Amino acid sequence: MSKEIKCEVAVSTFKSRGIFRRIYNTVEASFRQGDINHVTGDVHFLCYLFNKRKTVLTILDCAFTQYTKGLKYIIFRLFWYVFPEKKSSFITVISHSTKNELLKLVSCNPDKIRVIPVCISSGFVYKEKIFNELRPVILQIGTAKNKNILRLVESIYGISCRLDLVGKLSSEQKEALCKNNIDYNNSWDLSEHDIIIKYQECDIVALVSTYEGFGMPILEANAVGRVVVTSNVLSMPEVAGNAACIVDPFNVLSIRSGISRIINDKEYRDDLVNKGRINLLRYDPSDIVDKYLNLYRDVYGKLDIG
Repeated sequence: MSKEIKCEVAVSTFKSRGIFRRIYNTVEASFRQGDINHVTGDVHFLCYLFNKRKTVLTILDCAFTQYTKGLKYIIFRLFWYVFPEKKSSFITVISHSTKNELLKLVSCNPDKIRVIPVCISSGFVYKEKIFNELRPVILQIGTAKNKNILRLVESIYGISCRLDLVGKLSSEQKEALCKNNIDYNNSWDLSEHDIIIKYQECDIVALVSTYEGFGMPILEANAVGRVVVTSNVLSMPEVAGNAACIVDPFNVLSIRSGISRIINDKEYRDDLVNKGRINLLRYDPSDIVDKYLNLYRDVYGKLDIG
């Protein structure tokens, strides 16, 4: 941040679990208000007791719509989106895809919602590596349901490769890996340094998710200089631009075709890597900082008018 902005980070006492802990965190947050209150993370309810005119809320995604329905859906929509929107002066989202999703959940002026993407850690830097055409390493970051592990595993059946999975595997995922005779490695709870090493050692980064609010591994792959295969839904094609192999995450053959093309077509691979370095420029940290500075100035402007 610019020196003209004094930032103080306040962390809630409890993790966002259970009604009473969340109530405590909400009351606690109300005593920590500043000139501008910026709520980040999946704790939208913290702004309930804030001064609306001074509050900025960041919403990373609307993933709950993918796995909830009925009464639970209504509760999540009201307490995580509808009520927090009413208590915010501005809302920021990290992709146009998320903005479009959010506008289906809340009723507000679209101009109230600003798209400000995220930038990757400066630790992700270009590192040249000779592509292993005989047995490439495919890196998969995350193992949650939306990461589409089962279809990814099925898509590489019979392909000479090694799958490097970061994140705890479910019994169903382990069974699929065994059934499809996949050579794989699994690790979790890694440091940022360890994650960077994973990127440097792999040949392909896979992000064929069925849902992403942004898709950070796309940019991380771009930065390190690794070719990436990703989905044609929601935020992923928006983030990737022309710097990734785009596939249908719901079609195993589409995923398989994309990975096979990357392995067998050196010219295509190299082109995607070069485009990745250009794509990364769209997410320059200084540009993102400027967008937040402009937003904070607009918050102050509204206060002055009031």
